[in-house]
Amino acid sequence: MKIHKLFLTNLLLTLTISLSAQLQIGSLTTDYKTNPIGIDNPTPKLSWIIQSDQSNTMQASYEIRAALDPADLAKGRKQIWSSGKVLSSQSVHIKYDGQVPLSFQRVYWQVRVEDNHGKKSKWSDPAFWEMGIVDKAAWEADWITPTWEEDIKKSNPSPYLRKEFTLGKAITRARLYISAQGLYQVEVNGLRVGSQEFTPGWTSYETRLQYQTYDITSNLVQNKNAIGIVLGDGWFRGNLGWIDGRNNYGERLAAIAQIIVEYSDGSKIMISTDESWKATTGPILESDIYNGEVYDANKELTGWSKAGYDDGAWEETRKAEISKENLISPEGPPVKIVNELAPISIEKREEGWLVDMGQNMVGWIRIKASGMSGDAITLRHAEVLDKDGNMYYDNLRAAKCTNTFLLKGGTEETFEPHFTFQGFRYVMVAGYPGELTADNIMGMVIHSAMEPAGTFVCSDPLINQLQHNIVWGLKGNFLDVPTDCPQRDERLGWTGDAQVFAPTACFNVDAATFYTKWLRDLAADQDEDGSIPHVVPNVLGHGGATGWADAGITIPWAIYLDYG
Repeated sequence: MKIHKLFLTNLLLTLTISLSAQLQIGSLTTDYKTNPIGIDNPTPKLSWIIQSDQSNTMQASYEIRAALDPADLAKGRKQIWSSGKVLSSQSVHIKYDGQVPLSFQRVYWQVRVEDNHGKKSKWSDPAFWEMGIVDKAAWEADWITPTWEEDIKKSNPSPYLRKEFTLGKAITRARLYISAQGLYQVEVNGLRVGSQEFTPGWTSYETRLQYQTYDITSNLVQNKNAIGIVLGDGWFRGNLGWIDGRNNYGERLAAIAQIIVEYSDGSKIMISTDESWKATTGPILESDIYNGEVYDANKELTGWSKAGYDDGAWEETRKAEISKENLISPEGPPVKIVNELAPISIEKREEGWLVDMGQNMVGWIRIKASGMSGDAITLRHAEVLDKDGNMYYDNLRAAKCTNTFLLKGGTEETFEPHFTFQGFRYVMVAGYPGELTADNIMGMVIHSAMEPAGTFVCSDPLINQLQHNIVWGLKGNFLDVPTDCPQRDERLGWTGDAQVFAPTACFNVDAATFYTKWLRDLAADQDEDGSIPHVVPNVLGHGGATGWADAGITIPWAIYLDYG
């Protein structure tokens, strides 16, 4: 009798759990991203995660629907795609197969599933993706460049470009589409737009030049507005490689930008780069990825990206005859400041202050100082010290890895570079006015912003240190391109290094889009005979060697094994 009661009790409990079990859907992504804007892919891959509090649950079928309006989607009308019920356990990489969306259109979508217990979910909360400039004819902006002449054999002062415009109605939505030959930073109404660094990134520029899309709705006002763009040499025309490495892709820096504002009444206005923009130079006197930056605060252009700024002394710009056919939206993760490191020691030396960051890192130093106008603070970077405890620079070869800041004087000033990065643990700070303390210096760590995917910890401290070094080595060499080193006059996308490390990278971080982006450059740079370059993007001009060329096979295979 007791056995029967126990059986009935367990059966009732099982039925109760089954009936109360919730089947939900979350984490909807489009091409690995959550609600992305500015994508080019007309058939993106859709993914989701099912969640259930009942054990042994798996998806048995799914149904996806999509519409151009969220209200229509919720009511199941005016759908531009309905997959119908699909018997499948697959919940990743489902290719959108509906009406081809146009440039700037937003597509809303949701999914519902049925599990192996016969339980059906509700429709998920809607997700969306927004198209970028798919049709090249939709690029109405011109490429523009300053009119002045430059000495292309050396680094020149960074150009500053600006434009004012008036918005006369209430604003519903605003997008900025922007790219550059060189690197850019952009400001709207005095505030920097976005948190990305080293935009537009490094690609095979001849065939693939990325543009970024920003939501600038909150940056604009119903009145006078201004936009400002500052350019740097970057990979485009800065030093790259170790033999005659300047101007690999071109000699002129240029920018292209297009703002589309949608008013509350449904009308739209466009503001684009053209010859009405003004240009000048400012405080960035030199900026080179290998050699560093020289910044003179006495030449700062206070308020230059705000409406009402007097640009009467600025020069004209001119239209640059540059193709728009190679403009593409980014697939990989952006480069960002991902964390900050405080120094573990600061020691006074004869030549300055020796700062130990405690960790070999990639990025730059942010430093605060108060001094006299014209005081020059020089920061020189190194990975190691020699046997006598002095800075060791020999492994940097020709790379100067030096940032110089000239003070304006008066109140406390904060400096950090704009278009350069260093690989270092130690910094020699010379010319600092007063005593340098930990409160005045911070290491800004940068890399492609990939989500952690796996961790490893064991009881052996040496193996744990090895894993720590692997992760920091990844951080230091994943800066839009998988490089061989982040410090000397090289920093190139060596295919051999990349293919050896790819499985390890995929264990530690979500590297799917990072490698996808880079592999498209590999394909773009592949020779007609099928040989793969030694470095991608290819700035050396040779390749085809065993081990290096293997990257074209082994990295896609690693991606397939980890991400499907």
